[in-house]
Amino acid sequence: MKKFIDSPFVKEVSDITLNMYRQGWDERNGGNISYLIDEKYVREYFKEDKVIRKIPLGFEADEIVRGKYFLVTGTGKYFKNVKGDPETNLGLVKICDCGHDAKLIWGFKDGGKFTSEFPAHLMSHAARLKVDPNNRIVMHTHPTYTICMGACLPTDEKIFTRKLWKSNTEAVVVFPEGIGVLPCMICGTNEIGEATANKMKDFRLVSWTNHGIYGVGHTIDEAFGLIETVEKTAQIYMLTLGHVVNEIPDEVIIGLAKLWNLKMMPGVIEEK
Repeated sequence: MKKFIDSPFVKEVSDITLNMYRQGWDERNGGNISYLIDEKYVREYFKEDKVIRKIPLGFEADEIVRGKYFLVTGTGKYFKNVKGDPETNLGLVKICDCGHDAKLIWGFKDGGKFTSEFPAHLMSHAARLKVDPNNRIVMHTHPTYTICMGACLPTDEKIFTRKLWKSNTEAVVVFPEGIGVLPCMICGTNEIGEATANKMKDFRLVSWTNHGIYGVGHTIDEAFGLIETVEKTAQIYMLTLGHVVNEIPDEVIIGLAKLWNLKMMPGVIEEK
C-alpha cells in the first residue's frame, strides 16, 4: 500500500500552510484547515480503517458529514512546522456514525488532536455540502489587512462587501455573492461555529471581526485564492483610506458582473 504521508492531500496542506505562514497570516498556532477526502481515495492508502483512538467532537455533527474523512490541522500546532513533520501536525479522521466522535486513522503521532475550531469547520462543511456537494475545503486564517478593515467598519456585510468591490475590480469577479460578516465573538466555541455555518449557506467567505476569515472551496487553491483576493483588496482599501480620488464607479462593477454573467449580492450596488 502507498503511504498516506506521501499522498497529494498531505502535500497540498503542507505546502499551503507554509505559504500562509510566510504571508504573515498565521502567527504562532493561528489558523486551521480541514480537507474532506472521498473514501475511494482513502482506500488507496488504507485497505480498512485502523483506528488509533477516538477523539470526542464536543458537539453532534450533522448527518451529512458522518462517516466522512477529513485531513485536519492539529490544535496548538504551528503552520510553519507542518511541512517538516506532517504526521505530528496533521491528522486524518473519520467522523463516527453517532456524530459525537472522530476516529483517528493517521497522524497526531505525539498524542495531539484536531484544532479547537474543528466543530466550526464541520458545521461549515455541512452547510456548504447542502448547497454545493463538491465543496471539500474549509480554511481559517488571520490576514492582517482584512482584520484591520473589519476593525474600521461596522459589522455590516453589505458595507464591507461594497468597500471591497469599490477598491479592486477583481473583487466582484472573485466573490460576487459578497462576504458574510460576524461581530467579535469567542472563538473555539460551538456558538461561533453555528453562526459561521449559518452564513455559509449564502457565502463562501465569512469575516470574523477582530479575528480573521473563513473561506471554502472545491480545492485548496480555490479557498486560498478567495482569501488571498480579499486580503489584497483589504490592503488596497486600508492603504488608501481617506485618500481615495479614483474609486471604481458603480457602472464599472455592474459592467463586470454582466461581462462574467455573475449574480451579485443584492443591495450593494444598484443600477441607476
